[in-house]
Amino acid sequence: MTVERAILAFAGFMVLLSLLLTYTVHANFVWLTVFVGANLFQSAFTGFCPAAMVLKKVFGLPTEAQKALAG
Repeated sequence: MTVERAILAFAGFMVLLSLLLTYTVHANFVWLTVFVGANLFQSAFTGFCPAAMVLKKVFGLPTEAQKALAG
């Protein structure tokens, strides 16, 4: 798994989790969905994603480019 794919999986999980929490716990959990969406949106333009930095440094996941070079 690469960083890019892990980010997609993590974001999807967080959206589904926040919707579940909004429905079952409290309506203010919808703000978690807003935060995840806003972070994805800004990341598309700036390239800055804190979750990607964690996945690379802590978990050692390669990027798509690194995986392509490794062959």
